[in-house]
Amino acid sequence: MPDIKVALMTGTGQGIGRGCAIEMAKAGYKVSLMSPSNRSVELAEELGGIGRRGSVLDVDDLQAMIDDTMSKYGRIDVIVSNMGHGGTVPEAIKTVGFDPDFDGPLLELSDALWHESLDMYVLNVVKIARIVTPILIEQGGGAFVNISSMNTIEPRAPYPMSMLRGALHSFSKLYGDRYARHNIRMNNLLPGFCENVNLSEFARRSIPAQRPATFEEIGQACVFLASDGARYINGQSILSDGGMNRAVR
Repeated sequence: MPDIKVALMTGTGQGIGRGCAIEMAKAGYKVSLMSPSNRSVELAEELGGIGRRGSVLDVDDLQAMIDDTMSKYGRIDVIVSNMGHGGTVPEAIKTVGFDPDFDGPLLELSDALWHESLDMYVLNVVKIARIVTPILIEQGGGAFVNISSMNTIEPRAPYPMSMLRGALHSFSKLYGDRYARHNIRMNNLLPGFCENVNLSEFARRSIPAQRPATFEEIGQACVFLASDGARYINGQSILSDGGMNRAVR
């Protein structure tokens, strides 16, 4: 067993990503954090890890983050990719939950917006996996946890770009099938509404739990999927939405 466990984490500047970083550190991981702002650098200092300002869409930034991590700790055990948001529909910001009267754009959305979302929701994971997988194979295994969205399972009109998260779901299954023989897993965590969202009463009542998740709760779910306790879970997308999604699959 290694003396330390190391988590490489992106999108940790605020919200869910920050909550996951805090919980991973509490669980004993040394954390290496990156986000477009300096907030990840500041958080890393608080947690006794290392931080960098950079973009998951820039391969050079990803490579530099991985190089820093290997230089400091000599290994990477877990990769947590927090998706953030790709292209957004302005009207969606005002529409939380299920609104049968919502009539936002779909075919009107530009190709550039779709490509931006594909980069954010799918290709960032592909890019980091290309770089990190050889390291994980050499050291005997590891785990990916991709923080996505409950909209992966049930697409919703206010969030059309989230349909692309389904591609990440499929990629994770393919990756898990291919690299399980090397003791490497990839799973997706699908949060619902969290504490930073100002829910309408209608939206709140649509959640069986009658409340949004805390960042701590999502972070603890992330810790579980990264842990040996989840070592036989691979290629899966796990909802953490308070029971909001009704789909049976």
